[in-house]
Amino acid sequence: MKIGIVVGSIREGRNGLQVGTWVKEQAQAQGRSAEYELIDLKDFDVPLFTSATHPMMAKKHYDDPRVQAWSDAIDPCDAYILVTPEYNHGVPGAFKNAIDSLGAEWMGKPYAVVGYGSVGGVRAIENWRSILANFSMVDVRNEINVSLFTHFKDGVFTPTAHQNEDLKALFDSLEHLTGRLA
Repeated sequence: MKIGIVVGSIREGRNGLQVGTWVKEQAQAQGRSAEYELIDLKDFDVPLFTSATHPMMAKKHYDDPRVQAWSDAIDPCDAYILVTPEYNHGVPGAFKNAIDSLGAEWMGKPYAVVGYGSVGGVRAIENWRSILANFSMVDVRNEINVSLFTHFKDGVFTPTAHQNEDLKALFDSLEHLTGRLA
């Protein structure tokens, strides 16, 4: 079982990579049976979605090599943990664009969300649930909420023991659901 940890911020000075790295490190420290892979959206430079071909009709073959590379990274995963900031009470535009640029790669797969922002990314997480329902994706109820005010000290992400336990429960739920749907 392969689970992609998708870091969805591409901003300079972003916090998402620290959070995504923590998720990956916790999976390794816990000796999870699933393989967890960090996938950083910033590495792909996904262009704005302008293709005349609808992604569901592209059959995982895209004209733009950047979109193809994104597809090639996302498709092999059996499930995902989205690491998302909250921008203006919603999802970040670049992340939404990257999700929209693909189609069949997402269909029916399970996911969980780790959100961060001034109120822990809760509104972005709720936005993702309605967006990803379009792909018949199945979410786990568990979520992780990271506050920019209380979990970052001098710009360094400092998770609490409680968040580490919550992340263990998220892993358990996501792995269980992924196994059942396989």
